[in-house]
Amino acid sequence: MKNKRIKKATTVTRRQFLKSSAVAAGAVIAFPTIVPSSVFGAKAPSNRITMGCIGMGGKGTGNMKAFKGKSECEVVAVCDADVKHMGRAGQSAGLKASSSYTDFRDLLARDDIDAVSIAAPDHWHVPMSVAAVRAGKDVFCEKPLTLAIGEGRVLADEVKRFGRVFQTGSQQRSGSEFRFACELVRNGRIGKLHTIRVGIHGNNRKCPPTWEASPVPEGFDYDMWLGPAPWEPYTEQRCHYQFRFILDYSGGQMTNWGAHYLDIAQWGNGADDTGPVEIVGSGDFPKTGLFTTAQNENIEYTYANGVKLFLKSSSGHTRFEGSEGWVDVKRGKIDAEPKSLLTSKIGPDEIHLYNSNDHKQNFLDCIKSRKDTICTAEIGHRTSTVCHLGNIAMLLGRKLRWDPQAERFINDSAANNMLTRGMRAPWRL
Repeated sequence: MKNKRIKKATTVTRRQFLKSSAVAAGAVIAFPTIVPSSVFGAKAPSNRITMGCIGMGGKGTGNMKAFKGKSECEVVAVCDADVKHMGRAGQSAGLKASSSYTDFRDLLARDDIDAVSIAAPDHWHVPMSVAAVRAGKDVFCEKPLTLAIGEGRVLADEVKRFGRVFQTGSQQRSGSEFRFACELVRNGRIGKLHTIRVGIHGNNRKCPPTWEASPVPEGFDYDMWLGPAPWEPYTEQRCHYQFRFILDYSGGQMTNWGAHYLDIAQWGNGADDTGPVEIVGSGDFPKTGLFTTAQNENIEYTYANGVKLFLKSSSGHTRFEGSEGWVDVKRGKIDAEPKSLLTSKIGPDEIHLYNSNDHKQNFLDCIKSRKDTICTAEIGHRTSTVCHLGNIAMLLGRKLRWDPQAERFINDSAANNMLTRGMRAPWRL
């Protein structure tokens, strides 16, 4: 019987967030480690790469089709907690019903799968990725890579430990305009870099003021969809795309678009293995309704090299400002001052950044060569960290000091309690 009760959803208070975050990270998902023979050696370049795809919503299906279109890749399995998504994806891939799953662990148990593409909701990215790495699979995982800073360190370390190839789905790194902009900055063409300005898109969904608890649709494993997240009554507005505006599952546009444009800021600043040392920010959080992530952001980061990074809600772009000019880049467009920068060439003895013109092809090439991808787990973790630092600063409403080497806040136990998230049994980290 349908529950007619209308419930007012309340925003996550700072105290509730701190309480839910104060669980230390340990080992990953609790199920037997599966290690196929392929983990002990590189795949022969002449062989086709067999892939399983997990999370078959719009992004996951798009990724599956892109990989399926590569001559050296064969999609052999799909997985989604929603049988409608699973079924459509399986049919699109031309798979038998026996190769479509609702539990990702069944897909990972197959020893004929070399790599997985993960496009599940954000709160599943690290648990699924670490499970895949421990099962001997190479991983392409969508951004934002993490839900919390502490779990990102676990993932990056496990990728190195198991020697897997990992690509974070921050595809702007494979865009020529972004690479050229960062090369201009890294080679001093705008003089000494002193300021970075990042704009991220605002929310594209309105916060539902009320929500109705309703029966779970037939064929949707809602308990699996929630996974490690806290249990909440089902409502359609909670799941699929809108999950990204609820802190239990995502970090809002701060981690959605921030993971793209802050990633370019990190690249241009030469900060792929580090991060800011001070953060202060303010955000507009919903006071009622289902959504709990910031609707608008205004954040200032300071790096050890003196560079200031200002992030605001606006159109998406990254702008680098130096003592002798500036360069501004967004998808499909680059601008600069002086204009002569736009036609300049990067010389053979200057800094040339990693060159990839196809993010998914780069992943497949690296599976064969066993080289690092353009956006490794470490890079994805560091970029996600910058996003989460902004969210934590907004939630706490005060300046924070950060040690990027230790990956801890300095003399701030409340902020450090927010480095990890609690996980619902039986899932654990």
